[in-house]
Amino acid sequence: MTTLPPPTASLTADDARRLALRAQGFLGAPDRRAGVRGVLRGLGAVQLDTISVLARSHELVPYARLGAVGRDAVERAYWTGQHAFEYWSHAACVLPIEEWPHFAFRRRFKRGQDYRWHKMEDKEGSCRLVLDRLRAEGPLTSTELGGAKNGGPWWDWSETKIAVEWLLDTGDVVVTERRGWKRVYDLAERAVPDALLHDDLDDTECLRRLVALAGRSLGVATRADLADYHRLKGPQVDAVIADSGLVPVEVEGWGKPAWADPAALAEPVRGRHRTTLLSPFDSLVWDRARTERVFGFAHRLEAYVPKPRRVYGYFAMPVLAGGRLVGRVDPAREGTTLVARQITLESPGAAPATARALREAAEWVGCSDVRVERAADPADAAAVTAELAALA
Repeated sequence: MTTLPPPTASLTADDARRLALRAQGFLGAPDRRAGVRGVLRGLGAVQLDTISVLARSHELVPYARLGAVGRDAVERAYWTGQHAFEYWSHAACVLPIEEWPHFAFRRRFKRGQDYRWHKMEDKEGSCRLVLDRLRAEGPLTSTELGGAKNGGPWWDWSETKIAVEWLLDTGDVVVTERRGWKRVYDLAERAVPDALLHDDLDDTECLRRLVALAGRSLGVATRADLADYHRLKGPQVDAVIADSGLVPVEVEGWGKPAWADPAALAEPVRGRHRTTLLSPFDSLVWDRARTERVFGFAHRLEAYVPKPRRVYGYFAMPVLAGGRLVGRVDPAREGTTLVARQITLESPGAAPATARALREAAEWVGCSDVRVERAADPADAAAVTAELAALA
């Protein structure tokens, strides 16, 4: 059993919450000069997902921190100038290009496997064909490479799709953008800057860097938090935590060991809070256990829950205000109207903040009106509607 060093500091629950908010870019003035790319570097990973209600999740993440940054500007910031790539981190994520070397351990692991989900009929020939096409023609989607499916259900991949995804896993191919939500593949040797295109970091160094980055992006975290951020295993965290630069701390009410970024501890936590709607896939809330521990807020995505069993709605977005999660909004769009299908507030006092978050989100996506359809408590619907009228 590993002996843990004594904590170097004791934090209150509020201290930990504020450290987490600042690390995630929600407390203090946003760095608008660094913009979307600065958000990406600060978070270390921005999750991608197919669901699009107000916008796709990777657009919602910088919006939540920076305000009404243009959606086209978000895409350009991610996908131009060799600033980012897509790979498997917390899930399928946009990652800063500087993190390419850190995932060498995962690429090596993939190479050691025979296949991911599908087996190829002619592994060598199919991979060679994909690489030759990309080398000759430049970046291509799987459709342009010859088709993603065999004609059956979505998981019935074509030989070409299996090959290009295998090459993505192992690092010969990189996803350089999404075009019409289709992955665009290119050769790693062309898409990754020469200074970063190497796998010479051993597994231990890859893990050490990823744990250190997770700690910086979380502010303060348990072992499980650190592991979850880039989908590492607990023993992998254990093997490198002592050399990560993170320091052990004790957090009131957490009941388990935690680690913090020493730079975060050294600087007073102060500044302006953002009031905003959060994507359920935002890294502030993507770890449900951590969200409940840090914010006392139980939340889950119900998009895949049968409609009669949903409590908060299909894509319920947490409302962040004053550094706390004060409610949920399940949004939809009807023409130029943003519709709050359901609102669930933690307390009646959350109505003004919820109205402000809805109004800002509506303006960002080009909606001129906001309508509240229903609320868990009808009085909350009336309160938010009244606040919206006052903002109009």
